[in-house]
Parts: sequence; structure tokens; C-alpha cells
Amino acid sequence: MVTLTQLEYIVALDDLRHFAAAADKCFVTQPTLSMQVKKLEEDLGVVIFDRRRQPLEPTAMGAKIIEQARATLAASGRIKELIREERQVVSGHFNIGIIPTLAPYLLPVLMRQVALKYPALEIGVEEVESEELVRRLKTERLDAGIFVTPYGDDDIKEYPVFYEEMLVYAHPEHELLGKQVLEVKDLEGADLWLLGEGHCFRNQVLNLCGMKKDRRRALPFHFESNSLETLMRIVDMEGGCTFIPELALQYLPEGKRAQVRAIEHEKPLREVSVICSAYFVRQQLVKLLCQEIRNVVPERMWQSGRGMVVEWKTKNV
Repeated sequence: MVTLTQLEYIVALDDLRHFAAAADKCFVTQPTLSMQVKKLEEDLGVVIFDRRRQPLEPTAMGAKIIEQARATLAASGRIKELIREERQVVSGHFNIGIIPTLAPYLLPVLMRQVALKYPALEIGVEEVESEELVRRLKTERLDAGIFVTPYGDDDIKEYPVFYEEMLVYAHPEHELLGKQVLEVKDLEGADLWLLGEGHCFRNQVLNLCGMKKDRRRALPFHFESNSLETLMRIVDMEGGCTFIPELALQYLPEGKRAQVRAIEHEKPLREVSVICSAYFVRQQLVKLLCQEIRNVVPERMWQSGRGMVVEWKTKNV
């Protein structure tokens, strides 16, 4: 007979790939965990883990069993979640993922506020790129995400919370700063510094400017970063321009704000949403997160009609 405890052990072992570490996570001794995993393998008549490999790896059949174990544990956990939901108790674990172009500007004030208001809620936050965030939601490794939408996946629920303008940050001597009105067409073929592959913000910038990577003006050297902050420092030192999200303005020194320009008429906005698996039960927590995000961003950002929204032409990849 397969027990939930045995399933917890093999999931922990898959996550950590080490018997001692998995035992510590499950608050049992290593011999206890090893014995239960071995008993499960004997009962099922299959080898779940290849113990010859270091670090430990699941066998092909083991990977399928572990995937089902995760689904079974998630389903069993929903019983307690439903009870908490019915009693409106804000407690337990809540694991959130957030994309890197939002994390530095939203997290510091948001997490402090949530922690103070809901001390019984144990919050874990991870900074994760878009596709990995969605994958973790689908495998129950995250409960919710803060993400740019629309994404367009029937297995993912999207709850828009605010609309953020994308702004141009340029070197103090850049020609764009001399324009009284900045239009989208002024950025075609611009000397843009970009985030690396895998960031949805990068694709949105390329789509907005109607360019491919090889159509940018010559830059001093080729560099693609995983950090907007790094790109801003490169702009300051080497010239050119980049895009920053509206929330970044609050962290800019007063003198640096003169290097920021908004695009007029066709203002590029990105829709920021809380997302979760379509099967996630604790919707109370999702609604709470939506409300707390709105509490820490300017009210003007709640409305989608902040100007003409430029349609993005690709998914968040």
C-alpha cells in the first residue's frame, strides 16, 4: 500500500537528490527515509532512483511516478486548503514567483507590508524567468506568480492588477533627450541595450521598436544583461539607451530622472497580473496578493485606459 508519507519522501529526494538532505527536509532520520523509499520500490516492483549516479537521479519510470506523486500530494493538500478558505484563515505556506524586471521595484515594499499584516502566513518568494515560473506553477512548486500578461494558457488563471508604462532611459547626451515629443518611430533602429534571451521585457522592447537584434545601431560592444540596473549603468558609461519599467522611477536619484523620457501618443504599457494554476484552491490568498499589490502602486496604474496601449506581438518567452 502506497502512503502519502512515502510520496513525500520521493518528492523530497527528487528535489534535493541526496538522501541526507531529503531526510532533514522531512524531519526523519536518513535510515527511515531510505527504508521507506526502498519499501515503496519493492511494493511497486520498480526502481524509482538510480543510486549509482551522483547526484542521485530518478529512472525513467521513477520520473513518471514522482510526477504523479506531486499531483497526489497537491490534491491531498487541497483538503486543508479548502478548510482554511472556508474559515477565511490567512495562514500556512504561500510560495510566490516574480519575474526579474518586476522584482527589484515591487518586492521590497510589497513583502514588508504583507508580512506585517499577515504574520501567520509563511511567504516564500523566488525571482524566476517567465517560462520557468509558469512551469513551476503547473508542477505545484509555486502557488502564484507576479507576471506580465496576457500569456494565453488554459491551465493558468490571470488576474490583472496594474498597467505599467515602459520608459526610455538614455545617456545624458543622447539625441533622444533633445526631442520635445518622443514617438515610437524615433526608436526604430535605436542604439538600444537589451536584456538577454528569456526575458519577456526584451521581446516587448523589440516588438515596440519594430526591430530585430541586428538592426540596432552600433554599440561600443555586444552586451546583453539579466539586470535592468546593469543596463542603466552601461548606458551612463557607454552611451545609448535602454527601457525601464515605470516602477523603477521611484528608485532613481533626482538627477537621473532627467535621463528618462516617456513615449507620447502610443504609450507602451505592460499588463502586470497575479497568475496561478487553474487548479489552485486557495483563491483567498490570490485575491489578497492582488489587493496588496494595488495598495503599493500608484492608483493611476490600476486603470488600463492610460493612453493607447501598444499590442505586443509575441508571447512572454
